[in-house]
Amino acid sequence: MKKEFVMRGQTASGQTEVLEFGGKQKETKGMAYRLTEFKLFGSTSLGNNNLELYATITAGKTAVTPTDPNFNNDGLIGTAHYNSSISHNITLDTAIVNDTFLITQNIILMVIDVDGGAPVNWQCRFEAVKMTDAEEAATNYKQFSIFDE
Repeated sequence: MKKEFVMRGQTASGQTEVLEFGGKQKETKGMAYRLTEFKLFGSTSLGNNNLELYATITAGKTAVTPTDPNFNNDGLIGTAHYNSSISHNITLDTAIVNDTFLITQNIILMVIDVDGGAPVNWQCRFEAVKMTDAEEAATNYKQFSIFDE
């Protein structure tokens, strides 16, 4: 199994994507994944428009609205913001990632383009982590508890 891998895509503004980590029990037995990088980028009229993009990733049952994240939410694994202002010649690219959260089940990504509603490009980098049987049981229980809230 690869130690590190990337998932990437383009999602319509205001919509969600399910990033699949569950369902391959034989292949992933004793494995968890850690989000290590979360990036956003625009998709249309780059260089001609201001961009304000937001995204979240959660292990919860429902998506976390990217423009209203709450860091008290145990399921919130990552949040990202990309802002590009043509008139002020400024670009801001920030992300906060809980890289201690071990992922064993599917997670939900949600994106929003505040200014134009265009699709948002995203990229996530994950690292595979080998767990003992006891760590796997605790990690699965933790993520299931968050999902089941």
